[in-house]
Amino acid sequence: MAFSSAQKLHLVVPSKTPWTLAEVAGRLVEISGSRATAALTLTFVLVREAQECGEPVGWVTSTESCFYPLDAAQNGMDLKSLVVIRLINTEGIARAGEKLLRSGGFGIVVLDLGAADIPMPLQTRLTGLAHRHHTAVVCLTEKDRAAFSLGSLVSLRAHAEKKRAADNRFACTLRVLKDKRRGPTWHYEELYTGPAGLC
Repeated sequence: MAFSSAQKLHLVVPSKTPWTLAEVAGRLVEISGSRATAALTLTFVLVREAQECGEPVGWVTSTESCFYPLDAAQNGMDLKSLVVIRLINTEGIARAGEKLLRSGGFGIVVLDLGAADIPMPLQTRLTGLAHRHHTAVVCLTEKDRAAFSLGSLVSLRAHAEKKRAADNRFACTLRVLKDKRRGPTWHYEELYTGPAGLC
């Protein structure tokens, strides 16, 4: 479930938020969350930015999990230009992402892993391809913030949370747990309106 943007609440970084496509390009990023989180909503921020810049976006997920298309469209995503791959076997998600990365044609590739893991040799290849093609690789994982990240090659690890603010509005927060460029010193938070019917 994703939310529609209402207004920005608070940023820790004074000049501009580090949660931009330029900041995560060429990096292996992990956004974790447990239960109903804001991971999809906050990932849509990057996807929308990539599409606005004319960058193709790849999204790889399982047949058991996928974003709700109407929510994505309400968040400004162009569904017609979004490449979505759905696999029966979750272990194949990262390998499919590697094939997309090898093409060099994507600005961002999202790997909706759920509880799946990525073997270290494959993480090494993904990291190298992300750097070579200046592509953001965003891995969505189901785990709490105290759990270990996918591995040492993850350049940015953040935990997504959401909290009801007022009425049908929710504060969606990305709390950085690890950032090899800036250190875990920032978070991104924005106020969103919940989908119709959510009370």
